[in-house]
Amino acid sequence: MKIGLVGFPGSGKSTVFNALTGLHADTGFGAARGKTNLGVVKVPDAQVDALGDIYSTRRRVFAEITFSDVAAGAAGGSARGLDRTVLNAMREVDALCQVVRAFEDGKPLQEANDLEAEMILADLELVEKRLDKLKKEKGKPREEELLGKLKAQLDAEKPLRALHLADDEWAALSGYRFLSEKPLLLVVNVAEEKVAEPAPADVAKVAHDRGLGLVVLSAKVEQDIAQMSPDEQKDFVAALGLAEPARLRFIHEAFKLLDLIRFLTAGEDECRAWPIRRGTTAQKAAGKIHSDIERGFIRAEVIRVEDLLALKSEARCREAGKLRLEGKEYVVLDGDVINFRFNV
Repeated sequence: MKIGLVGFPGSGKSTVFNALTGLHADTGFGAARGKTNLGVVKVPDAQVDALGDIYSTRRRVFAEITFSDVAAGAAGGSARGLDRTVLNAMREVDALCQVVRAFEDGKPLQEANDLEAEMILADLELVEKRLDKLKKEKGKPREEELLGKLKAQLDAEKPLRALHLADDEWAALSGYRFLSEKPLLLVVNVAEEKVAEPAPADVAKVAHDRGLGLVVLSAKVEQDIAQMSPDEQKDFVAALGLAEPARLRFIHEAFKLLDLIRFLTAGEDECRAWPIRRGTTAQKAAGKIHSDIERGFIRAEVIRVEDLLALKSEARCREAGKLRLEGKEYVVLDGDVINFRFNV
């Protein structure tokens, strides 16, 4: 899972990047111009650790999120808009996170609207160019029809993520990597004294109306937290009136935004969390581990993680009737511990 952090200069996105990853990318106006920073964050998972203790596992592997601190574009409200390098970098990620500045001199709602408008225009340009080409080529009426639906949505200045199409229609358009189709998380960067307050009402309403994720944080405070030991983090976060660091809140919101769950595999060699889309079938989930397992799928042996943690072994789960055999069409649930049987 790759999330691109975007924002107009001065929004604090590189500081947010450092807070989320614990890295030390250059910050300040112009520091990230023309440069994309990458950082990988392991998603904390107490159940992976607990399973590792049961199996005395040699290796524990957590789900990961790759953060991309996308090179800065023009300042909010500038007629120059986002340059081609920024747009191309934004197309390479699974979801976008826009950092908006909500200090006294900030205009978070305008920044959110400006970026939405930039993405819609970029998508409209792509659609119109393709439609012009299709009219000359002919012979692809289905693609032309689908792009016509997209053009109508974009002409109405509405993002593609708000357009309702069938799954197979979206699949047919997946190669375009439209910007306004991508899930979007708004990160409202506030002053330290407002870190425990809710988001500004107008920004919260826009996020709700557009189906966007929303996290409030103070980038500078979170960057300081990221450099602390776990015990120091806990005390400092509590003193601020927060339940957990923004990094964890961000991860929870990102999983929700992307509609992700995770299944688990467990054994002496490795205990691991595998992120998948909600609604994924057992056979498709098997392919997350290896394509050979998906092709040779026979069945899935499934135990709920809470049952395995309570009974402490697969044998006891089997005796208690907590181990189920599921076929290829079984829809995997968050927290399923699965052992796949397959033909080589």
